[in-house]
Amino acid sequence: MKLIVGLGNPGRRYDGTRHNVGFDIVDLLARRHRADWESAPRGTDALVARWRSAGAAFAKPLTFMNLSGTAVVGLMQFFKIEPAGLFVIVDDANIELGRLRARARGSAGGHNGLKSVIGSLGSEEFARLRVGVGRGDDRRDLADHVLAKFDADERAIVGEAVGRSADAAELFITEGIGPVMNRYNRKEDAE
Repeated sequence: MKLIVGLGNPGRRYDGTRHNVGFDIVDLLARRHRADWESAPRGTDALVARWRSAGAAFAKPLTFMNLSGTAVVGLMQFFKIEPAGLFVIVDDANIELGRLRARARGSAGGHNGLKSVIGSLGSEEFARLRVGVGRGDDRRDLADHVLAKFDADERAIVGEAVGRSADAAELFITEGIGPVMNRYNRKEDAE
């Protein structure tokens, strides 16, 4: 079984923000595969949608971004998923808008959601997809930037990136992280 986790912040206030692009991607996956969201088992603070025919689950931790790790580990334990079956999707302000970057493992790279998952899991050995949301104006506080909604001229680019990210997650489920990196890490893929 594979677990696809989109990181974000719960609540309407954060809908459509840069920081919630992970939620947007797993929402799209659930719609594509007609999987209904339900409360996670065993009191784990998350929502889960199961794509049973593919042996996969999509998840949205409801612990806020910086505390995502406890929910991720709880889901991994419940579903008996090894780190190789985990695919975490996050926003990245250090990557240009719409660009995707997949990795089989690695550090948090300054992302607090990934830092929480790594800390709770005790390992960097899990696949992740970073979705570029752009840095914006260097004079603007980074926290304000990632918690802001996308500008009107950015929405088409983000919409396409969300679709490609969902495609990447489906490829991870069927073929693993290698093909995802080969297909989605190319610069021309974002164009």
